[in-house]
Amino acid sequence: MTAETTTATPAATGSCCSPSGSCHGGAADIQVGSTAVYEVKGMTCGHCEGAVTEEISRIPGVTSVKAVAASGQVTVVSAAPLEESAVRAAIDEAGYELVGRA
Repeated sequence: MTAETTTATPAATGSCCSPSGSCHGGAADIQVGSTAVYEVKGMTCGHCEGAVTEEISRIPGVTSVKAVAASGQVTVVSAAPLEESAVRAAIDEAGYELVGRA
């Protein structure tokens, strides 16, 4: 006896992940809090991005960090607005220079 397998092709929904076109369920995509974008001098590669992300992530209240070496920008999402001095200290600790808010 042979087994027969049938594969159905799902209808196009804009994404392979969900009908909304997102790779997540929806509620997890919503970030509540404060978002700030900083300009950082000296980042040149993925290692730099990781170092900056790691240090800023240690600041209490930070929920998300995205560092992009190509643009020199770091986007930080936190529960409440952060003191720039705390962000500056974290970036200094990583070995880079905070230019200011972008």
